[in-house]
Amino acid sequence: MADKFAVHFGAGNIGRGFIGEVLVKNGFHVDFIDVNETIINELQKRKQYDIALASPNKERITIRGVDGINNKLNPEKVIAAIEKAHLVTTAIGPKILPFIAELIAKGVNARAASGSTEPLDIIACENMIGASEYLQGEVYKHLSNKDYADRSIGFPNTAVDRIVPIQTHEDVLFVSVEPFREWVIDDSKRKTKITGLTNLEGVHYADNLQPYIERKLFTVNTGHATVAYTGRHYGYNTIGEAIRDTRVLGQLRNVLAETGALLINKWHFDKGQHEEYIDTIITRFQNPFISDDISRVARTPMRKLGAEERFIRPIREAKERGLAYQALLETTAYIFDYDDQTDEESVNLQRMIRNKVGEVVKTVTGLCDEDLVGELVEAVV
Repeated sequence: MADKFAVHFGAGNIGRGFIGEVLVKNGFHVDFIDVNETIINELQKRKQYDIALASPNKERITIRGVDGINNKLNPEKVIAAIEKAHLVTTAIGPKILPFIAELIAKGVNARAASGSTEPLDIIACENMIGASEYLQGEVYKHLSNKDYADRSIGFPNTAVDRIVPIQTHEDVLFVSVEPFREWVIDDSKRKTKITGLTNLEGVHYADNLQPYIERKLFTVNTGHATVAYTGRHYGYNTIGEAIRDTRVLGQLRNVLAETGALLINKWHFDKGQHEEYIDTIITRFQNPFISDDISRVARTPMRKLGAEERFIRPIREAKERGLAYQALLETTAYIFDYDDQTDEESVNLQRMIRNKVGEVVKTVTGLCDEDLVGELVEAVV
């Protein structure tokens, strides 16, 4: 029986295939929290599930020592689980974080009421910069004892990276994941650092998380999106098909050369090591055992065009430093051209762009630099 307990919000593929695996391997019993009755019921019944690595030998790993709680039907059980937890994590989607904040706050309130002095870290493992910090703001809206939270509850930001494509299996708990995984946590914001109880093997702790966040965002996220939008531009439907086209692969390499130059200039990454990192990322995208639809990777194009997101921010910062950004600009134009009638943001963007291109570019990207706006408008039209 595990003597360490973790509460994880989000029993989807990333939760089971990444965060849950790491936590169980580190000796935690994991309570998965979700509203998906099918998955939660199976977790409650089996107390385990299998994952497989998307690699030639297709290694299967059994994840034992897990359970499930339906937070819609049994919120009181979630509160009780948080009250005794040594770690709380999420992989539920940035937009859902505000909806679980009150429940987390009730768990924190219960810890305070019980007189617990044991520190707790709450880590939002989301595809969003500053996700834990954002969740902290939402949780604090519902706390009855903020002084207690200030003393005992940490919200360290994190960077997570593992490709877990959308998939369906006869076994609802089974999930296929790529062999590569990276999880970096901001060590300076951890409350549990003093106890060492939640030090996780296979996780990198950094006093300054920002370089790692930007390295992941501007290499993995920018790169994956580049393959998706460039691939769709050339008529492909999957990442695997697209990246076999030399035009798409060339665009990817050009984009990552530009973001790489920015990262090296800004954070002083070793040039040789960063080039190896880029090669690793490209190899991951080329993995023939992972099938990912372009529609999944390219979804929500307006969000991806945001001022602090994976294309506009490196374009802006590259220009400020006198660095090249032409390939980034070309790919951004492909995003504005992306048309998927099943994606609400894509539909809205196409409707908006038919009117005044310049105004739409400014509004969507948040760019204030008129020269950059002009360059982007020229690329779009």
